[in-house]
Amino acid sequence: MFDGDVSSWRGKARAWSDSLLADHAMFRLLWDNFAVVVPGKLYRSNHPTPARLAAAKRRLGLRTVINLRGQRQCGSDALSRASARALGLVHHDMAFESRGAPHRDRILRFAAIYAELDAPALMHCKSGADRAGLASGLAVLFEGGTARQAATQLSWRYGHFSGSRTGILDAFFRLYAQEAEGRVPFLDWVEHQYDEAGLKRHFQAGRAATLFNDRILQRE
Repeated sequence: MFDGDVSSWRGKARAWSDSLLADHAMFRLLWDNFAVVVPGKLYRSNHPTPARLAAAKRRLGLRTVINLRGQRQCGSDALSRASARALGLVHHDMAFESRGAPHRDRILRFAAIYAELDAPALMHCKSGADRAGLASGLAVLFEGGTARQAATQLSWRYGHFSGSRTGILDAFFRLYAQEAEGRVPFLDWVEHQYDEAGLKRHFQAGRAATLFNDRILQRE
């Protein structure tokens, strides 16, 4: 487990080794699923390298990074966190789950961050598929979009597999559409009506897709 010290060349080398091998960044060097969520305001990707953060600042005028993994003791986290500081970017830790029913308090905290967002902002998790998809869908709803539009942020094109345990994120948006869309504002529903435990209790994932996502791809 990397201790987070990148103040020396040796520390940086250890961080890169941990990032590339233990955190699977070697695959992210080849595959970047960067995408626009809200034009000019919000973007999404897998965990960015320092070079990609710098490029995003130059190209997009990036001002904020939202880390959907939360603070972690790994090389990828240490490198991107140090890069954000060096680039003068605001850095938020906003951890979401990828295989559980979205937590009410985390959704509301994310809504508060979004309301005060210093845009443009880039959101990332590890693979940019599940937690990034959830947060992007939430942003679509914050902007007045529909649950159907929000759910398109959870797509195979980003590496999301709805048949696995991560499909509970798709089920969350379907639940809002079924229970309250068009009648109750989204955040009011989350705060007062959303049954987190009920969603978890009723959701069933496919075994084959879960095996592929969790064991073969080794997603967080």
